[in-house]
Amino acid sequence: MSATVLNHVRKGFYLDSVALMRLSRTIANMDGIEEAALMMGTPANMRIMADAGLLEISAHKTEGGDLVIGIRARSANAAHAALAEANTMLDRPANPGRDQQAWRPRTISAARQSMPEANLALISVPGDFAAAEARKALRDSLNVMIFSDNVTLEDEIALKREARDFGLLVMGPDCGTAIINGQPLAFANKVPRGDIGIVGASGTGIQEVSCLIARGGGGISQAIGVGGRDLSEEVGGITTLMALDALDQDPNTGQIILISKPPARSVASRITERIAASSKAHTVCFIGAENVELPDNATLAVTLTEAAETALGGVRIGEGFGYLAPDGPLPPGRRQVRGLFSGGTLCAEAQAIFRSRGQPVSSNAPIPSASHLGKVNKAHTMIDLGVDEFTRGRPHPMIDPTVRDMALAEALEDPSTGVILLDVVIGYGAHSDPAGHLAGVVGTNRPADGPAVVASVTGTDDDPQIRSRQIATLETAGILVAPSNATAALLALAHIQTPAR
Repeated sequence: MSATVLNHVRKGFYLDSVALMRLSRTIANMDGIEEAALMMGTPANMRIMADAGLLEISAHKTEGGDLVIGIRARSANAAHAALAEANTMLDRPANPGRDQQAWRPRTISAARQSMPEANLALISVPGDFAAAEARKALRDSLNVMIFSDNVTLEDEIALKREARDFGLLVMGPDCGTAIINGQPLAFANKVPRGDIGIVGASGTGIQEVSCLIARGGGGISQAIGVGGRDLSEEVGGITTLMALDALDQDPNTGQIILISKPPARSVASRITERIAASSKAHTVCFIGAENVELPDNATLAVTLTEAAETALGGVRIGEGFGYLAPDGPLPPGRRQVRGLFSGGTLCAEAQAIFRSRGQPVSSNAPIPSASHLGKVNKAHTMIDLGVDEFTRGRPHPMIDPTVRDMALAEALEDPSTGVILLDVVIGYGAHSDPAGHLAGVVGTNRPADGPAVVASVTGTDDDPQIRSRQIATLETAGILVAPSNATAALLALAHIQTPAR
């Protein structure tokens, strides 16, 4: 039976990407639906939808300001029912009972008139338009957080240089996490206020460290995301350096944590010089970097957990956690670890831990000492499921965890798999119950003599999903839950290094 593909274009109807991802997930979960996506009609998005088999209209019929609905269903009736539901949801007020039309400014200038005290604009429009909107915000004296991706490198450099001239910050592009004055932005968690500032080129890195600090009794003054390209040679660390300066001058910040994958050598030099000139203590975590030289007021942290513990003055997070499985050694032949991550930095951290212990690792997003996927026989594999190859035409796995369902089912059935290593990231913007979804997949596909499943939960009990409830759900399903992503990686290693029974 051939699938039915149905498209609908809503001209001049804009929604930000997070809202569209959530709606896409809801429609995709309807009965009879194989796949669904709601996206703005940019050329790049139209190519994504076409590649996903969700587009039967000509791309020239859409513009970047149009919203395109793509549905692939097992029957025409299911497709039309899903389309009707999508349109109903799009027309539904965000807060029923309140007058939404009174507060819908269509421009940054109009929004500024309604909130003259604002000093930050969050940009979440299709990448083709993000730079222009960010430039408008800068010229209206607003700092900018660019959630949008697909912004060109040239635009990023130009925006950040202009912002620097204005004394303003540009966070991003593709900045998924920030906590500004206690307010979580985009994918972030509810954590207490405190005196620890964070600068991060990693969204999940910021999330993991801020949540570990919260669990260790500390709090966050500001968490500033800079975007994944900021520490490249081309961009030169413009936002990172400005953010370090801002936190250095902030009286409410007592110390600073810097989180990133290894920066370009020239950028690393500028950063260490800037840290050396500061009067505050710094903790630096360059995931996977080797031979890092730091000034006397900075401490190197190899893992995100170590970064949090250092900032907390040596508090041990998860102290007393046991690394041996309650069920004892693994069956013979099960010696491979399969990591399936929604967080790119969490994937990188697991790779770094395995490599530091002499274990071969391959990944679709390898750190400098790891190999590209498939190039090393019998290597453990760490997959970043948040990269474009997995998210074209579908939501990010933090929003919709079904993206890893097939890979998880295959790993559970693979006789060489000894441990499956997973991250569960909760907080604002994330799936409402990722642990429940994960437990269902494991329960359905795990054989009696199958691999151990190890997970960590990034989040707090103040998040909408409630971390302790997520942990309880995982443990009920027979999943071993470690106190942090780093601890989960160590637990996986302990499993495969235990003599076979």
